[in-house]
Amino acid sequence: MAGRVFRGGGFLGPNVYPEAPDGGWGWLVALAFFLVEVFTYGTIKCFGIFLQGLMEEFGETNSRVSWIISICVFVMTFTAPLSSVTTNRFGFQPVVMIGGLLIATGTITTGFATSINQMYITTGVVAGLGYCLTFLPTVTILSQYFNRRRSLVIAVASTGESFSMFALAPAFSALRDSIGWRYTMVVIGALQGSIIVCGALLRPIIIKPRVARETETDDPSENLEGTNSGDSIIKEKPEQEGEKNNRDAEKGTREEEEKEGGDEILSTKNNKLLDFSILREGSFICYSLFGLFATLGFFAPPLYIIELSVSRGVERDCATYMLSTMAVAEIFGRFSIGWLLSRNRLRKKKLLVLLACVVFMTLVLVAFTLVWEFYGLAVCCALYGFFMGTISCTHIPLLAEDDVVGIQRMSSAAGVYVFIQSFAGLAGPPLGGVLVDLTQNYGSAFYSCAAGMALGAMFLGLVKSAKRGLPCRRRDPQCHEATC
Repeated sequence: MAGRVFRGGGFLGPNVYPEAPDGGWGWLVALAFFLVEVFTYGTIKCFGIFLQGLMEEFGETNSRVSWIISICVFVMTFTAPLSSVTTNRFGFQPVVMIGGLLIATGTITTGFATSINQMYITTGVVAGLGYCLTFLPTVTILSQYFNRRRSLVIAVASTGESFSMFALAPAFSALRDSIGWRYTMVVIGALQGSIIVCGALLRPIIIKPRVARETETDDPSENLEGTNSGDSIIKEKPEQEGEKNNRDAEKGTREEEEKEGGDEILSTKNNKLLDFSILREGSFICYSLFGLFATLGFFAPPLYIIELSVSRGVERDCATYMLSTMAVAEIFGRFSIGWLLSRNRLRKKKLLVLLACVVFMTLVLVAFTLVWEFYGLAVCCALYGFFMGTISCTHIPLLAEDDVVGIQRMSSAAGVYVFIQSFAGLAGPPLGGVLVDLTQNYGSAFYSCAAGMALGAMFLGLVKSAKRGLPCRRRDPQCHEATC
């Protein structure tokens, strides 16, 4: 098995296409991704409705309870390479189904926990690992099913996260008030079990381009060779027939291998369980540094916007609307970037569009520190939510673009990329908290996020240059030493 990568015969079997279908079974995969978003990132963002109840029942501080989600998010991102390895080895379906089982198990057992430390294990580790095994494989296979519509479909499907905040958070809050937080956790865990069904829908996709016509039929020009001499015809015709027989035998062997291969694809040297050779790609390194620093800018507004608003003279009841403003704007941002990147004129300029969004996000983060009244902060929240939506639903799928690593190596690249991001995810909130404690000013956390986003924009701007600047690869037959 050293030379094989199991693509998973799966429970429904693979789909074979000559090219990405941009539809078909891909629509069911998109629905599965929507539901995965609802019950992974969406559920994590809804966890805040339980914080007050947990603090009261266990007599813990806000910081101690908040570590439940911090550990969960860190485990989810830190173990991303494991998701890539298991997906490449066993296929999308079993990995996502196991992830759904872990999520449901972790959430249900959280409802029976007797201490916060136990929740660190049930929600933080068990459910966090399940989140890792479900999200990345689903977004990866969705990217494979779509090409021209990829950005739009992923953007629309990723709205499941925002849908969860609007529809499920109020519902879970009402359910908590009715039956208590413990039984509500059990209900949530049962609903998260639907991810297992979503995993079963992730039929592997195999792209087998149509064989060029000239390799399947005789070239008429071959029969015209040597017509100037009868001796030539007699001499060359047996050679042509021999070549034809060789081609037919080679074609038959190839078809037999494809038939015997079934659900397995015989890998080349580049088809590994986890392709660390991407770390030698200058474009991927720059893109990963972009993700690392930009992630620092994702945390301050949701965490500190209410306290920042209160410190700027806004009443606390009104300040709570800032989060709703962000969520609504984020939905519009996701739809807008999906539509924009699906335009033919911009299909080759996706990185440039993302760079523009990151630059505007940096300016918005700085603007948070300059406005004081309610409407000024509300406008900043709307702009932040909009650009957050554009960035959050595109930065991972854009790994599939040829300017970064390409669709063939996206699975491994996504695992390594999210793994690198995990360090910023773990350090971001504490860094903002330290700055707030030192300066007694919530605006300082926004400055740190703006600085990280600016550094991310710088590295994102270097991605295409790094791709063009790579030395020629030996496997490229059209690359000559003179051009290196």
